[in-house]
Amino acid sequence: MSSRRKFLKQLGAASLMAPVYSYATISEEELEKRIIPYGKRYASYDDVHVAIIGFGIMGSRNAKMILQIPGIKLKAVCDLYKGRLERAKELYGNDLFITQSYQDVLNRSDIDAVIICTSDQWHDRISIDAMRKQKAVYCEKPVVHQLNQGWEVINVQKQTAVVLQVGSQRVSSIAYAEAKKFYKAGEIGQLNCIEASFDRHTALGAWQYTMPMDASADTVAWKKYFKSPSNLSFDAKRFFWWRNYKEYGTGVAGDLFVHLLSGIHFLTDSKGPSRIFATGDLSYWKDGRNVPDIMTGVMEYKATKEHPAFQVLLKVNLASGAEKVESGKVKFYGTEGMIDFGWNDFTIYRNKFSSFPNIGGWDALDTYPEAMQREIMRNYKQKYPQSEGLQADAKPIRFMAPEGYDDRYDHFINFFESVRNGKPVVEDAVFGFRAAAPCLACNESYFQKKVINWDPVKMKLL
Repeated sequence: MSSRRKFLKQLGAASLMAPVYSYATISEEELEKRIIPYGKRYASYDDVHVAIIGFGIMGSRNAKMILQIPGIKLKAVCDLYKGRLERAKELYGNDLFITQSYQDVLNRSDIDAVIICTSDQWHDRISIDAMRKQKAVYCEKPVVHQLNQGWEVINVQKQTAVVLQVGSQRVSSIAYAEAKKFYKAGEIGQLNCIEASFDRHTALGAWQYTMPMDASADTVAWKKYFKSPSNLSFDAKRFFWWRNYKEYGTGVAGDLFVHLLSGIHFLTDSKGPSRIFATGDLSYWKDGRNVPDIMTGVMEYKATKEHPAFQVLLKVNLASGAEKVESGKVKFYGTEGMIDFGWNDFTIYRNKFSSFPNIGGWDALDTYPEAMQREIMRNYKQKYPQSEGLQADAKPIRFMAPEGYDDRYDHFINFFESVRNGKPVVEDAVFGFRAAAPCLACNESYFQKKVINWDPVKMKLL
């Protein structure tokens, strides 16, 4: 060890070791910060009359969001629980039409568009019925509940030519649009791996939502909750906590993985993976649910004309002790750098491979006789004189959306522009199904304990 220290001191650590740049140790001062330019866009003022079908958490928040857009009028609300219909009237007035039957909404001539925020098992049926009634559709993700439902939604949209947009807002995010420019310009070299997670550490994050005091078969249209006749007695958990049951929801894969894949597919222009495998467990939230609370998915994307071959690693943990708030994290790894996404921000790190081979440090060099080490180093310096100076990585750049920016607003702006002007939506049924299908395949893989082979072009199982 003493001879090694002497040797290192004589030659200098800089000439022996490749530069090490740890992302975790970069200070705020070392980052170049930029605010992504953004002018708040407003759609044209032609009135669009909207109904919301499903006035739970997403439905009620979507109502607040769309009413910030000029020309949007909320005309009707449908929900199976009477208390939410009462709340809708409290918020939006007695003139608001309320009903427990979505068909009542679709039969109204004064409704131009519907926003579907029901439990997942109804997404396909209500979307199809709405399109056949010539109502524009904004359907929350995932666009379907089961893999075999995707093509019917796609075909009906084509047959009717009605506007349908899926509600995965990252497709409209200015952060993802800006990051896509850098990715396409080769800023991180050749993409080879993506890691994405959506962890949570609260009961609400694990979908244990507050129950109403009057939950019963008298206040909930329980029979209407099922797509086919059921003799199941009223169960408040199965209705208000539907995300926890595979019969009505799609678990962490369909609810959270799909957010991650929507952004990944938008940025890479990918049609999807060819092989999918998932594993998981119901490890903490043993509250009657029948879907896992932790899941890891591995997806293989083959090389196409749009992108090189790459791997995607997805994870959701609903009992993640690391943090209490939900955190969506996505990292694009390339041969020359990384894009590290926050919610509406990202940081680009550039870290190219050295133009000469590394030597010293964690190396076999110091296991050889000292005279041989000196000879190796002399030969190395003669062959690679540029190694005398450290190669500095480019300064990381952090891009941030302006304070208060919400990509859901932009996603709705895009939808209503399509409704008004007939321009293509930013996330149609095909894109929505291609993002949802691999996530639903994760559920198939988990429950069947097998690898799922998928054709991302023809959108079918192999």
